[in-house]
Amino acid sequence: MNKIYIILLTVFFYANVYSQQAYFVDGYHGGIYGHYPVKWKTQFIVDKLAMHPDWRICMEIEPETWDTVKVQTPEAYLRFKEMATSEQVEFTNPTYAQPYCYNISGESIIRQFQYGIAKINKHFPGVDFVTYSVEEPCFTSCLPQILKQFGFKYAVLKCPNTCWGGYTAAYGGELVNWVGPDGTAILTVPRYACEKLEPGSTWQTTAWGNSDAYLKDCRNAGIKHPVGMCFQDAGWKNGPWLGSGKNTKNNSIYMTWRDYIENVSIGKTDDNWNFSQEDIHVNLMWGSQVLQKIAQEVRASENRILMAEKMSVMAYLENQYICRQADVDEAWRTLMLAQHHDSWIVPYNGLNRKGTWADQIKRWTDSTNHIADGIIEASMRSFNEKFIPQNNARQQYIRVFNTLGMRRKEIVRVLLPTESENADLSVCDWKGKDIGCFVENEGKEIRLFFEAEIPPFGYSTYCIKKKEAGKKEASESRFVSENNKVNKQEYVVENDMYKIVFDLSKGGTIKSLIAKKEGNKDFAGKMEKYALGELRGFFYEEGKFRSSRETPARLTVVRDNVYEQKVKIEGEIASHPFTQVITLTKGTRRIDFDLMVDWKNNVGIGEYKEERWRDNRRAYCDDRFKLSVLFPTDLHSPRVYKNAPFDVCESKLTDTFFGSWDQIKHNIILHWVDLAEQEGDYALALLSDHTTSYSYGEDYPLGLTAQYSGGGLWGPDYKITHPLRMKYAIIPHRGKWDKASIADDSDCWNEPLLYSCYPVAKPESKSFIDLQNTGYQVSALQMKDGKVLLRLFNSEGDERLQKVTIDMPLSGVEEVDLNGQCIERKKIKTRAGKSEIVISMPRFGIKTFILSLIKNN
Repeated sequence: MNKIYIILLTVFFYANVYSQQAYFVDGYHGGIYGHYPVKWKTQFIVDKLAMHPDWRICMEIEPETWDTVKVQTPEAYLRFKEMATSEQVEFTNPTYAQPYCYNISGESIIRQFQYGIAKINKHFPGVDFVTYSVEEPCFTSCLPQILKQFGFKYAVLKCPNTCWGGYTAAYGGELVNWVGPDGTAILTVPRYACEKLEPGSTWQTTAWGNSDAYLKDCRNAGIKHPVGMCFQDAGWKNGPWLGSGKNTKNNSIYMTWRDYIENVSIGKTDDNWNFSQEDIHVNLMWGSQVLQKIAQEVRASENRILMAEKMSVMAYLENQYICRQADVDEAWRTLMLAQHHDSWIVPYNGLNRKGTWADQIKRWTDSTNHIADGIIEASMRSFNEKFIPQNNARQQYIRVFNTLGMRRKEIVRVLLPTESENADLSVCDWKGKDIGCFVENEGKEIRLFFEAEIPPFGYSTYCIKKKEAGKKEASESRFVSENNKVNKQEYVVENDMYKIVFDLSKGGTIKSLIAKKEGNKDFAGKMEKYALGELRGFFYEEGKFRSSRETPARLTVVRDNVYEQKVKIEGEIASHPFTQVITLTKGTRRIDFDLMVDWKNNVGIGEYKEERWRDNRRAYCDDRFKLSVLFPTDLHSPRVYKNAPFDVCESKLTDTFFGSWDQIKHNIILHWVDLAEQEGDYALALLSDHTTSYSYGEDYPLGLTAQYSGGGLWGPDYKITHPLRMKYAIIPHRGKWDKASIADDSDCWNEPLLYSCYPVAKPESKSFIDLQNTGYQVSALQMKDGKVLLRLFNSEGDERLQKVTIDMPLSGVEEVDLNGQCIERKKIKTRAGKSEIVISMPRFGIKTFILSLIKNN
């Protein structure tokens, strides 16, 4: 009797478990740039929704798409507009161009949401944004606080059907609290710990089709309400992905994410997942020339438009200059389109009969740069005093502008008119003090060097005086001076910061790098296999590694004065000539490198020749085989720290090496990585002029990916078609990245000082916003409807109350969320004629303030 009872109970239990209801989130992904067939798609969607009233879809469609749909298919547009706010439809990714997010700046991510939400609400005013969900791995660790400040309640970390570029780590059960680096949490559907990569696939997880195996794994893992997902490509002619009615696969019920989380799921959880940037397992064609060029173009435009906005604020405050908001909007629009995920993963694909994605990105970023440069120039021009100076024929003025919120003391290099060639010049600061200078011929140009000191977010004015006429000798490029030769094979370059010994017999690599301000520590590693500054990669057509150390190099002194030492190394890598220009600047920790490899022809560089994928193996994954710049250092058991949008991640990886799609490790350098001793006090930071990958592991030095050439995603041959050109920098220092203010150094590199010459100017130095020693950075500063929008990012500080000084005529300060809604009205204290506000936020937090100005009559 007991046996029969147990058998019946067991049968009942399993029948009950395996009859649990399954759910599925369907939808569409793409847009006018990412394949949205305008002529029929919208009509198709509304017809299918009407035909299948039980069907639900989530929309991840580029917002600009609706501009075209409205014009080309107005009837279908109006029908969809009626359905857009129904229970059948949810908009889950309003970003303007569906960026990956991890590969662009935090400020760019905010603008993607702001402009995208505004565009969608313009077409569909009743739409709200509750759940963030995407079909590509468009994730980054800081998203919880960005999403919450935009009003989102939920997120989804699945991307089951388009994982070509990567996927998130498998973790947790039905729901988790995704906790960002600042501590903000958002209720999230994860890629379950039981949600495996699809066997035999190189782009899917098992959640893509609610298979029997997937649902069984979910139930075995204790997931009460298992849910699958597929955002279909907008170009596909599918309706309900799993069928409809009685034919729906596994009797799955279609849901929107909002409905599933609020009305079906367990609704809450105690599982707090401190999501790391390394939980995003992503991999693109890092090192390929086409992607490298795209990343450089995007980075340059990101820097330029932010500087333009900041300069326009300075010019407004000082001179009532107003730039057209339409120009700023268009500059951001073209930059955002260049950040589209498709441009990074399929750069060779055709785009709307205008060439490839790569071709269009060049046009888009050129447009952004043209507008931004125009705003910067007009802003600086507005400072030109409108009167003719008297008795100033022998002098002119230079105003140097600082767009960062910290004080800067840097060397300025100013181009002068050719009539200055025969003049002996002096430079005085705004107090009339002679600060010294150096004048140098530079081809057909004359360049003036002097050390400028500029207050936080402000400017300083300098006067250039002609002392007397007469020919002035200027240093010119020359070959290696015998005085600096240690022997025939070595050459020393030295300034107030560093003493560097180049080994010319081994390709001009760095044999010794002594940092004078860091206890005369020699940072150059003593690894026999590798050398600092070495170029190394596997040339698979030759079947071996090749190195720049194999051939001797020549060194030429390009510049040698008290302010700047610049040398040029000329050598070869596998018979291809390369040039590396190294610059040391007075008082500057950063050592700048400008690399050019003049390839004679297309050669294969990578682990092997990619002819077909071998299971999940891919030739472009393991960066040790790509051409890399290597940085062996004399550091004891260091650990890698790397910045990400509004985050810095301490790496937990033992190495970055992987060779297949199913073993991806996060090896992305956004702006910088820092290699820091854990028990000692020394570290070396590496800065890159573009998003790319790095390599590091036991017995393998830090390496910056420079070149891959061979087969890649979807079969194209990622060829070498032009010279390799890239810039990077290293910073030997003490302390970890935060104590050493590496983020500030990176900002200074990305937002260099600006200057303009004037016939006359007031001798003054002025600061508009001083972040003092808060550890904060100015993420954005722009004019909005006659008010100043200031967004701060706590990059290196703590949660203590901090004072921010603002030299503007303020009538009020409001802290607002990213939708512009008021959170708190801040108290303003006045001290010495300047305003002070006291704020607090956690490290990696962002806060936005609206500064209302007192209008001058």
